[in-house]
Amino acid sequence: MDNIKVLVVDDDTNICELLRLYLEKEGFSVISANDGETALSVFKSEEPDMVLLDIMLPKLDGWQVCREIRKFSETPIIMLSAKGETFDKVLGLELGADDYVTKPFDTKEIVARIKSVLRRTNAGTVNEAEDTIKEVNYDKLQINLTNYVLKVDGKQIDTPPKELELIYHLASHPNKVFTRDQLLDEVWGFEYYVDSRTVDVHIKRLREKLKGVSDKWELRTVWSVGYKFEVKE
Repeated sequence: MDNIKVLVVDDDTNICELLRLYLEKEGFSVISANDGETALSVFKSEEPDMVLLDIMLPKLDGWQVCREIRKFSETPIIMLSAKGETFDKVLGLELGADDYVTKPFDTKEIVARIKSVLRRTNAGTVNEAEDTIKEVNYDKLQINLTNYVLKVDGKQIDTPPKELELIYHLASHPNKVFTRDQLLDEVWGFEYYVDSRTVDVHIKRLREKLKGVSDKWELRTVWSVGYKFEVKE
């Protein structure tokens, strides 16, 4: 994990220091900020590869910081919070966060989450020995998992890595129905500690991007079961 720069944002300096010591031990480079405004300033000047972002912050809260970062960057964000309610998790995901960790957390879990997110976001650029391009194409839709590019009607659409992996997985198996648990296992992976609502949030965001694009395919809900990418004859 050399040269991977992590921005830790928390108003508790003890937590920042704890994470810095542990992450540096794991080979990460660490910078920190203790309020939302400083976090945005540091993010723009330092251009980190990953953000650990607390929700309860002075000046700008974590949700506002996440929203601002997503206006110009797809850098992975893991939200940190003492709140464990489903509402908080879902809101963070809807704003573009890649994962959510509830305090108190185990430092080993934080490292595992960071590595998991980085594996996904770096896919296609790290340890890619094979020449096979992972891409599926449909009417007015191109999903390239090698370069993490989504094109809708010829235009590239900014898409978080997990959304792109989800639509690629569904579109790679046209007309096959997947349960939420299957999608969590096959797209998120075993190291993820999330509930099935996470899938619903990502499907909702994908539908907003794909609405009305073509009448030849559809991202469909199969009630009481899950989802499928339906290709119409």
